Amino acid sequence: MLFSSTFSADWTCNLIVRLRHNVIRTGLRNISISYSRISLTDIAKKLRLDSENPVADAESIVAKAIRDGAIDATIDHANGWMVSKETGDVYSTNEPQIAFNSRVAFCLNMHNEAVKALRFPPNSHKEESAERRCERLQQEEELAKHMAEDDDF
Repeated sequence: MLFSSTFSADWTCNLIVRLRHNVIRTGLRNISISYSRISLTDIAKKLRLDSENPVADAESIVAKAIRDGAIDATIDHANGWMVSKETGDVYSTNEPQIAFNSRVAFCLNMHNEAVKALRFPPNSHKEESAERRCERLQQEEELAKHMAEDDDF
């Protein structure tokens, strides 16, 4: 590695190695989806495997990914190819519709709960405290007295 001394000094060498494995695995998964058949040499080029024997490295990486279930493919050792198996049409079933429906139902339920949480209790603004009621009644009595006094004309 070009920067191995820097990574060792920073204590990030293990992180870089793990990240490299994840990037290679993701790249291999994308290659497997994109190509129905591809040579191991082309896989090594696309993944930029720069070792003494990149084809052998590509073969071992593909074999491990197949064993782990990361990709659905086989290796044709005689021709040096990786042959991807056909993926079924996911949309021919109603599973995506069910998943979409459950997500929409969850979002609508969350929205309804949020709206309910924002509502005021019914007629809470109309209720008045005992002090406020007494003040209001006194003001009404005073207003009635003033009106009665003004009617003397």
